[in-house]
Amino acid sequence: MSMLDGRAAAQPFFLGTFASNCSGGMTVTKVPERWVNSWDNNLRLARLLDDAGIDFMLPIARWIGYGGETNFHGNVLETITWATGLLALTRNITVFATTHTTANHPVVVAKQLATIDQIGAGRIGLNIVAGWNKPEYEALGLTLPDDHITRYGYAQEWFDIIQALWSRTEAFDWNGTYFKLKNVLGDPRPSSQLPILNAAGSEEGRRFAVRNANFLFTPAIDLARSKDEIQALKDQALEAGRKVDVLTFSHVVCRPSEKEAKDYLEHFGRTNADWAAVDNLVRLQFAHAQSFPHDLLALIRDRMAAGHGGFPLTGTPEQVADGITALHEAGFRGTTLSFVDYAEEFPYFRDTVLPILEQRGIRMAPAATRSAA
Repeated sequence: MSMLDGRAAAQPFFLGTFASNCSGGMTVTKVPERWVNSWDNNLRLARLLDDAGIDFMLPIARWIGYGGETNFHGNVLETITWATGLLALTRNITVFATTHTTANHPVVVAKQLATIDQIGAGRIGLNIVAGWNKPEYEALGLTLPDDHITRYGYAQEWFDIIQALWSRTEAFDWNGTYFKLKNVLGDPRPSSQLPILNAAGSEEGRRFAVRNANFLFTPAIDLARSKDEIQALKDQALEAGRKVDVLTFSHVVCRPSEKEAKDYLEHFGRTNADWAAVDNLVRLQFAHAQSFPHDLLALIRDRMAAGHGGFPLTGTPEQVADGITALHEAGFRGTTLSFVDYAEEFPYFRDTVLPILEQRGIRMAPAATRSAA
């Protein structure tokens, strides 16, 4: 059962993981215990998350790394095949595939996802990326359009084709601006609506998101600002006759004492950060994307090292739960979680933080979630 269906959709606040398919995960650090994104580790993590009632896993699609000593995100498991394998070996969790519109033909993607829908019994989701990372375009022999209007115009036609393939029962031709198709038919088609996710910072990107996505993904830098931003996005969606929810991402350092958590954050996220990779990441984000507010550059650079710009959840289980509660109260529908080592650190979060969230009514207990799946 996907995040859009029945009791799963009734979860008060969604929790997922982000970027476990990537070397280092969300942490730009040189510490030896940093996340190793092997298939075995991802499967181990997926089964831990599934058993704990966590809602989803979200990957990052990358084609070249960010350099530095670790070449952060230089090793990345491709997201379509990654999602397929995980869905075949789990029971309840939704797994997203992250897909770049310009690097993946819509007719191929439509059939891939319809196939995975059968493998995962309706638990596949799609995260659409219109593109922003210019070196990756160059690596693939593609040209990154300088203007967001062209990027999202292409993405809109790309997604319109996928939706047509999933809804039409007769073969059709397509004579668009970017695609000319002859006699195409989507068969098989997904059994139900897939949850669609999109992260967009520009004005054009957000128009695309509210027209097409179920979930808009945006950073939580300043929660007072986030509250206004979330309401504006919801209002924009309502004007378009749609309802969207807003997700964010966060990085967890949870320890029995606040001092232990802060000391470890200092160790991996500052003293042993891969600052060359951090600066490459920040430079590319600010040159070609509008995902982060540019007036908070210094704060974002610091957070990029510790958790790729994610909202910091640092401290005791109670303090981490307080941070998640604050995200919920700001209006976010859910957050992803990342850790220096996901599979080693998640069990402590599961055993100490999740019960607090359940007591506060922010999460339903796993058994209740799974009984309806």
